[in-house]
Amino acid sequence: MSTQGPPPAPRGRPGCLLVPARTKTAVALLYDEESENAYDVRLKLTKEVLTIQKQDVICVGGSHQGRNHRTVTLRRQAVGGLGLSIKGGSEHNVPVVISKIFKDQAADQTGMLFVGDAVLQVNGINVENATHEEVVHLLRNAGDEVTITVEYLREAPAFLKLPLGSPGPSSDHSSGASSPLFDSGLHLNGNSSNTAPSSPSSPIAKDPRYEKRWLDTLSVPLSMARISRYKAGAEKLRWNAFEVLALDGVSSGILRFYTAQEGADWLRAVSANIRELTLQNMKMANKCCSPSNQVVHMGWVNEKLQGADSSQTFRPKFLALKGPSFYVFSTPPVSTFDWVRAERTYHLCEVLFKVHKFWLTEDCWLQANLYLGLQDFDFEDQRPYCFSVVASHGKSHVFNVELGSELAVWEKSFQRATFMEVQRTGSRTYMCSWQGEVLCFTVDFALGFTCFESKTKNVLWRFKFSQLKGSSDDGKTRVKLLFQNLDTKQIETKELEFQDLTAVLHCIHSFIAAKVASVDPGFMDSQSLARKYMFSS
Repeated sequence: MSTQGPPPAPRGRPGCLLVPARTKTAVALLYDEESENAYDVRLKLTKEVLTIQKQDVICVGGSHQGRNHRTVTLRRQAVGGLGLSIKGGSEHNVPVVISKIFKDQAADQTGMLFVGDAVLQVNGINVENATHEEVVHLLRNAGDEVTITVEYLREAPAFLKLPLGSPGPSSDHSSGASSPLFDSGLHLNGNSSNTAPSSPSSPIAKDPRYEKRWLDTLSVPLSMARISRYKAGAEKLRWNAFEVLALDGVSSGILRFYTAQEGADWLRAVSANIRELTLQNMKMANKCCSPSNQVVHMGWVNEKLQGADSSQTFRPKFLALKGPSFYVFSTPPVSTFDWVRAERTYHLCEVLFKVHKFWLTEDCWLQANLYLGLQDFDFEDQRPYCFSVVASHGKSHVFNVELGSELAVWEKSFQRATFMEVQRTGSRTYMCSWQGEVLCFTVDFALGFTCFESKTKNVLWRFKFSQLKGSSDDGKTRVKLLFQNLDTKQIETKELEFQDLTAVLHCIHSFIAAKVASVDPGFMDSQSLARKYMFSS
């Protein structure tokens, strides 16, 4: 059995495409850009849906007290005090929450208090707008029996729930000083007037029983969904974060991960599941299309806006390669009738696809980090994974995708769709002129180039693709094609004038690339070879 691995990937391109669809579960942060707070959430990824879960406290037995409030009586213990720590306070515009519960001590024994509970009342005194120091003072001086009313804060900023001992200045409990952003421990004896041991704060049978559970709060359908790692209206990359936006407008919010590797893994996993659903949609659409009008590839990209005064540099677009055409949509086509509402439609043979250079170093580790999105780089395009499509009359569109693997898929799909269309049509003929005479110029997949008179159809000259040795043009209407005569080996120059020169040059390029690929299917850089002979001036 051979131990030889797969052949190395060509330098300058990602070596693999999107990873297979998968199911994943992980805890992440939901980031609020306005408040700049992050909240704990759990993500559940299936093949069709990304579910956002938030923690909540629910009643699982006994008599529920109503609303979401719980009133709990704590009996201060001689060793361990109330058995909890708190954070927060009105001076920082955050509620006071329980940030730590100590095992087997008073708070833990009730079974009704949880990390993340906001303290609403202490012995009947409302503390919702109290400062941190005021709540600490009340709890420490409330006597041996303390009744508190709490409500679980589902969207408490993550820093309020950090466990005791998190980085930061520690509270000086002996002096009574405390900080609202760090734990103030109430597991000491406090100022209780009675130091005798008290009975445990154990729940009785009729008391309600509560559990903290992850509950579904939002489901984002992945079919035709898109991912964005960039802040809207800005070029700033969200570090270790992205947003998933469904076709119906539902947004996951900004999901932030604890490490770059975890963020890259989730980005690839969600992208792969979206891609898998897109393939299913393509198969369904192709059942209603003729063999010559099949969808080869489609998906979300970001288009770079033209003009420096634009409020946004990039905006989302949905592209599709279908039959003879390249489509640009503002929203995906979900029915057969939607294909006629494309913003722009171009003939595949008359557009030029070009990947922007983004491999800046020979260092394989840096390339891997760039491919995974693990490092931030200052690119000329501001975004690394860009490609351009140059259409008729020189109109250019610049697009960006989120992953290097997606860029590789678009490049291969453009080649495949163009080659299929070239072989399907066989030839294209354009009106041209030279020295006042109206002529016809045909690019034929089998015969090569033919120029003939428009009226008489008399052939003036004909050359094979292999005879084309170069070209030059004035960038407007005129082109010079340099052919080598097979008999004399001399170069013959043929000069023609076209109304849409760009479309003709792109058509020549497409036919040459398709011809090279048909001769050597394994030669995947046929477009570069075709470009060698075209646009050389």
